[in-house]
Amino acid sequence: MTKPLDDERIRMSYVNPNSLVSTDWLAEHAKAPDVRIVDASWYMPAANRNPRAEYDAAHIPGAVFFDIDEIADTDNSLPHMVPSPEKFSSRMRKLGLGDGNRIVIYDGSGLVSAARAWWLIRLFGHEDVAILDGGLPKWKAEGRPLEDLPVKLAERHFTSRINSFMLREKDQVLRNIDSNREQVLDARSAGRFTGSEAEPREGLRGGHIPNSHNLPFTELLNEGDSTVRTAEELSAAFTEAGIELKQPVITSCGSGITACVLAFGLHLLGHRRVAVFDGSWTEWGLDETTPVETGQ
Repeated sequence: MTKPLDDERIRMSYVNPNSLVSTDWLAEHAKAPDVRIVDASWYMPAANRNPRAEYDAAHIPGAVFFDIDEIADTDNSLPHMVPSPEKFSSRMRKLGLGDGNRIVIYDGSGLVSAARAWWLIRLFGHEDVAILDGGLPKWKAEGRPLEDLPVKLAERHFTSRINSFMLREKDQVLRNIDSNREQVLDARSAGRFTGSEAEPREGLRGGHIPNSHNLPFTELLNEGDSTVRTAEELSAAFTEAGIELKQPVITSCGSGITACVLAFGLHLLGHRRVAVFDGSWTEWGLDETTPVETGQ
């Protein structure tokens, strides 16, 4: 019997190891008829990066571009909020993503916005979706192929069935402060959580949702290549943040992007009761009527 590689041994300890694939796996399976590759890169405005332009210049062969800001409720003043099932299924169909596909997602940061696309696809009922460990930076560092050619895929039917248990709205989070039925975990930096660091978006108060916990999403990733840490390390990080892994969790962040990184980490550990607060701090901090705590 062939001895498994180190990364294979690590993944064997996840409860849901198929949700994370290595660059070796993708290189081997990229041309499989059921595999579809998605570039879901997105950056904060202050980064001054254009994800679509970067995709057009160089992407993993066969990858289509998933525009997080457009595959969203664009009538909402809040950024990249969950779209209607009709819009989501329409966009997925046009990208050639649908029923029977094994979807693999990556982004240009390693693991940030890929988790948002992963969560959205699962929110609308498609379970066979994974994230590329280390993303585009690891793929590039290993000298693997890139292309700048447009990708044309035949439209494919996408059956949209929204799972409302995976989504939380502001009023639900507000009621949860008193009921405390779900733990709230914030993916922002410690400074933003305590209110000592200014928010990147204008008009937002500093601080956090009362009774919430803090675990910066970067704590789930290995320094250097942004690969996901081992199951044991993930479990320790959540526990040290004050999270009881057998109890339900709501994840939050600045605008619903990196909250999905925490949701992904919990999913790898087999947690089944995880929801994302879609509006996150942008919605909460803009509303002067919502309660805010500062400090630890």
